[in-house]
Amino acid sequence: MKTLRTLIAATAALMAANAFAANKVVVYNWSEYIPEDVVTQFTEETGIEVVYSTYESNEVMYSKLQLQKNKGYDVVVPSTYYVAKMAKEGMLQKLDPTKLSNKSNLDPQLLNKEYDPNNQYSLPYFWGSTGIGVNSEEMDETTITSWAQLWDPKYKKQLLLTDDVREVFHMALVLNGHSPNTTNPDEIKQAYERLQSLMPNVLVFNSDAPREPYLAGDVALGMIWNGEVMLAQEEDDSLKYVYPKEGAVFWVDNFVIPAGAENVDEAHAFINFMMRPDIAKACVEYVGYATANKAALELLDEETRTNPVIFPPAQIIEQGVFQTDVGEAMELYNQYWEKLKVGQ
Repeated sequence: MKTLRTLIAATAALMAANAFAANKVVVYNWSEYIPEDVVTQFTEETGIEVVYSTYESNEVMYSKLQLQKNKGYDVVVPSTYYVAKMAKEGMLQKLDPTKLSNKSNLDPQLLNKEYDPNNQYSLPYFWGSTGIGVNSEEMDETTITSWAQLWDPKYKKQLLLTDDVREVFHMALVLNGHSPNTTNPDEIKQAYERLQSLMPNVLVFNSDAPREPYLAGDVALGMIWNGEVMLAQEEDDSLKYVYPKEGAVFWVDNFVIPAGAENVDEAHAFINFMMRPDIAKACVEYVGYATANKAALELLDEETRTNPVIFPPAQIIEQGVFQTDVGEAMELYNQYWEKLKVGQ
């Protein structure tokens, strides 16, 4: 009798597991932004299959979701200003806080921000910066201190810029004495005109893996994300990161659920899993960006916790500017961006 009960129980458990395993979550994320073993661990612990694909820019992600009428993906990871834009345009659905118990691990200083009051639509994953990348074998990184130096004619066809309209315009706007979050058409035009004079120095735009042209020796100077420098230094520590004196670009990337998501419970389960301290720690160690997970910080070793490339000092943060939504002005930014990239 005991054997029969055991067999029945085992069969029922197997059927339940198979049914659960049929569940899936479709994740659309930045390249190299979650360790593969973390994704595997999520499936092993929950039985939920992860269908994973990547994008290279907020613009690509946004355009694809628009084209698919906000369907096809259950979790995406836009930056701050795109969270506000997408929420305003009805592209996101509100999160269910009852399914996100690990939210308590997040740093309160990164919650309830202007781009998403009360975090109705998003929860922060990583935050980081865009600064200047310097190959120290080619030049002395201590001599590079300003965005303005990228305009030096001696760097003709030698620079890398991130393939990101807001980040590139940030440089010109701050050098012109304007807010990098401006919506003023005249200020945006002036930034465009300043960037026109930078284009002869630009060899490549790259937001897939910007460290690679540095490592390959194709470029020795330009823009780069701090996490890319951390990844590069695992192979070659000659790539250095410089916070420009005018201030770095700061951003927060966030988990959201598109309005047309089909696997909403699984999406919440995935986001909640990613907010576990042990998982956040593993992600920092793999990706090299600063986690929004305050509980994970004490799990990191001291060298990582105190690395200024990952966790910049307060003074550096104060000098920089976090990106915010620029509303309808984004259309004007994009118009100038396209003209820049085709040499107009």
